[in-house]
Amino acid sequence: MSSTKIRIVLADDHSLVRDGIRALLESESNLIVIGEASNGEEAIAMVKDLKPDLLIIDIRMPVMNGIEAVAELNAQGILINSIILSMHDSEEYILKSVSAGAKGYLLKDTGKEEFLKAIHTVQEGGKYFSGAISNVLVNNLLNPSKEANEESIKKEEKEIPFNLTNKELKVLGLVLSGLTNKEISEKLQNSKRTVETHRFNLMRKMQVKNLMELSKKAQENNLF
Repeated sequence: MSSTKIRIVLADDHSLVRDGIRALLESESNLIVIGEASNGEEAIAMVKDLKPDLLIIDIRMPVMNGIEAVAELNAQGILINSIILSMHDSEEYILKSVSAGAKGYLLKDTGKEEFLKAIHTVQEGGKYFSGAISNVLVNNLLNPSKEANEESIKKEEKEIPFNLTNKELKVLGLVLSGLTNKEISEKLQNSKRTVETHRFNLMRKMQVKNLMELSKKAQENNLF
């Protein structure tokens, strides 16, 4: 394997998430994060300035989201391998990411081994979509439907109070049932760090400071 490091720009609007991903990536000797962005516009500027090998970018960010940023880079003729990171496995997001020019799509609870496999696959000129994502793409090719639109995405996001994801709802239920982070990680087969990130996002989105407030607000909004 070449000793040349893969130079990465990482874009996510949560510094805690960026720190976790950066630590994961830089635990590998051939990966280095050369820049961090907190929104799509910053990511575009950073890609132009630093000319990385790879852009790893979250979908939902302020100012400009990840799909829009990838589409804009491609529209400007800036050739950059990009992997979309998301909490969502919805068909609309996946197909829009592919249409924008993303070479990969991974869920944020993806394990380290698969994350690294995706990076090297994309860096070597391939495309990488995890199992569940691949099924969506195959089904769409076999049963083409009309192009996804922004309104359907917005409608989907508003169906659950506080804009929680399905995975966050699962974690919420397990937290309120009294399980520890370690027990939740074992039950969901996710890393403890991933569970901690989900709990952090739950507290932030629901604007609570402790378990008692979390339980009360969940009851008030019929979340369990």
